Amino acid sequence: MADKIRLLPEVVANQIAAGEVVNRPASVVKEMMENALDAGARSVKVNFRDGGKDLIQIVDDGCGMSPIDARMAFDRHATSKIGAVEDIYALHTFGFRGEALASIAAVAQVELRTRQEGDDVGTQTEINGGQFVGQTPVMCPAGSQFFVRNLFYNVPARRRFLDKSTTSAAQIRAEFQRIALCYPQVAFELYANDAPVYNLPPASLAGRIVDVVGRHIKQNLLEVEADTSIARLDGFIGRPAAAKKRNTEQYLFVNGRFFKSSYLTSAILKAYEKLIPESCQPSYFLYLTVDPARIDVNVHPQKTEVRFADEEAVWQIVHAAVRETLAKTGAVPMMDFDREGAMEIPVLQKGAVYSEPAAMSNNDYNPFREEYIDPTAPDPNVDFTGFDVPYTDPGAAAHAAPRSVRTPSFPRGGALAASESDEFEDFASGGGFGIPGDGAEFGESSLDFIPSSAELEQRTLDLAHRAEFSDALPLPGGYVAALLGGRFVVVDVRRARERILYEDYLRMLGHGSAVSQQLLFPERLVLSGDEYALLEEHAVEFASLGFDIELCGGGAVEVKGTPADMPADTVDQLLFDLLQAFATPVSLADVRREKIASVMALSGAKGVVRNLSREEAAALLERLAETGNISFSPSGKTILAEFTAEDLRAKLG
Repeated sequence: MADKIRLLPEVVANQIAAGEVVNRPASVVKEMMENALDAGARSVKVNFRDGGKDLIQIVDDGCGMSPIDARMAFDRHATSKIGAVEDIYALHTFGFRGEALASIAAVAQVELRTRQEGDDVGTQTEINGGQFVGQTPVMCPAGSQFFVRNLFYNVPARRRFLDKSTTSAAQIRAEFQRIALCYPQVAFELYANDAPVYNLPPASLAGRIVDVVGRHIKQNLLEVEADTSIARLDGFIGRPAAAKKRNTEQYLFVNGRFFKSSYLTSAILKAYEKLIPESCQPSYFLYLTVDPARIDVNVHPQKTEVRFADEEAVWQIVHAAVRETLAKTGAVPMMDFDREGAMEIPVLQKGAVYSEPAAMSNNDYNPFREEYIDPTAPDPNVDFTGFDVPYTDPGAAAHAAPRSVRTPSFPRGGALAASESDEFEDFASGGGFGIPGDGAEFGESSLDFIPSSAELEQRTLDLAHRAEFSDALPLPGGYVAALLGGRFVVVDVRRARERILYEDYLRMLGHGSAVSQQLLFPERLVLSGDEYALLEEHAVEFASLGFDIELCGGGAVEVKGTPADMPADTVDQLLFDLLQAFATPVSLADVRREKIASVMALSGAKGVVRNLSREEAAALLERLAETGNISFSPSGKTILAEFTAEDLRAKLG
């Protein structure tokens, strides 16, 4: 039988390894930026086109490479970071496996231009799909310049399933932010399709956080600092009042490396317990410094998971440091023990003699003795038949013998205390719930029994046919009175308007037929990096809603037009709410459309404050009836209330 096992060709092995190290354009940016920092770069520039699929360019001013190093750098397991097995357990650099450049070159067309300080000329090295093309001298500045073109061009299946360009661009920005936040002393620049996105000069840690995240976080930062024999913790956390439902401003670093840890995240959230709602998340930028021999970073190919030898101790350090910072700022009240009136507990002393009280018991105690029996207590051998209450039939003769009726007992002081409620007399005399006048036993209750486990559901106004309003009468304060199928109802104009707008925007999102109104003076807004990227990604959806927005770069946008009938003074808040709706991950497109329509309707209805004419009120109610849901607004609030004759009698007395 022929042998079946054989060694894979190096090109095939590199392409398989690339699937672990390089799974998207953002992975290339991460690996190349880390190599630049390991080379001692003080300035790193990143440029990408078409979400990184067309080009990724990394320029640094690091130490550069010699011609031989430039060629060997693309071989698997070729690295300058380690030389022995012991070095793996004391890492002070990002890379150590020697797989990044080999994996990238296996699935792209790579060009490297590099020169060492002191050399007259540099070296240009070209690798296409893992195959060495050539190496020539070239004039270039000191440092390294990598050009990664046509990523996954030789792996069509992988390229076909890459994320769309806007999503890849957002992922590249996220990787860039993580590295820039970890090295504030290094200058970074990011360009998207040759347009500047970030220009970050060297700064303090707080300054770098503000430059990357946005100016809005400056007043919300609280400094964290703790130094122990196990780990040192520095950084900043956000004030509890600034917590958000969806918070991307959460970063953990250890020894200059970004990592994720749900375990340490729980330590932070535990410190914020009872300070923020359970559905909200705080901001944090925390930097751990640990002995490299006490952590293992070789857990995941992406190196985003880290194992700590002293995991529980690190958890306690993080929790205590965050809690202490919140306490110093008054977010957590400091405990102040009052010593006055405190009980003194004696300390056990060696040689001291203590006297114990003697145990006492009554040997003659017998609970069945006659003196312990209450003579007024009922006989336990007789079945309970109810309390005896005198019964008098008003229609019977005065000399009729009194009978007893079985009546329920109520707790003393309750809403129906038998000795304090006039209604109880009527109840006992046969005028209560289901008791005939002749004093017969209880009948069936007319009240519906709803078990505690019953599911909650919205109660709507029951109508036998389509809702039709008539005789609309505007009322002060934003209300309209009308008749609805013979019933007298009062409608909240603002909530009715919200329901109508919701149905309109839902149709617009389905057909893209929104009408835009141009603003006389465009409104300029400055967004955070994530918000700007989200707006850029969903520009088509915003246009379908009726927005005319120009992206100016650097987080700045100009709103030139808004959906028709939308109040101009709510543009900034509406834009923020819509970005939150787009950012919320949902599995169904219909659910997202409903969420967006709800946000738009709520914002559009805020401008309805004036009193309507009779014609306007009638038209509003007619449009409300056409929606098919006249009971509740999209936000779940009641649109109308019915007033019956009993309600009026109760009001008039």
